[in-house]
Amino acid sequence: MAIKDAALHALIEPVVSAMGFELWGIDHLSQGKHSRLVIYIDHQDGVSVDDCADVSRQVSAVLDVEDPVPGEYRLEVSSPGMDRPLFTLEQFARYAGHVVAVKLRLPFDGRRKFQGLLAGVESDEVLLQIDGEEYCFPIEGIDQARVVPQFT
Repeated sequence: MAIKDAALHALIEPVVSAMGFELWGIDHLSQGKHSRLVIYIDHQDGVSVDDCADVSRQVSAVLDVEDPVPGEYRLEVSSPGMDRPLFTLEQFARYAGHVVAVKLRLPFDGRRKFQGLLAGVESDEVLLQIDGEEYCFPIEGIDQARVVPQFT
């Protein structure tokens, strides 16, 4: 987790927790002058649109006071959904046995995108099984990861 993201997480997590939700993760997507700050919240009973609106109002008030994000940005609060992004080793461990899509920061074997069965975590590495082979990716080398929903 980058230093800026860690600071945002430390600022936002207490607000989200106090409202009874888990802060699943934060994406700060720079798009020129106008960036997006996406906050993913989760709850064992699910997350409604009203829940997202309530959390958005509370977090927005804190962000207005603390002003941790330079420039203009649009705040979005969302459930992680079925194709949930994975941010931490704990989240990767929780979704072991699921198919995930991983995008690396730097190419490995000439490519950055991999999809396979999440075999688990070992130390600070994510283990992925692809076509009978196991790949180990250090978590700090992963740019994005998402669970791939399987419909049967």
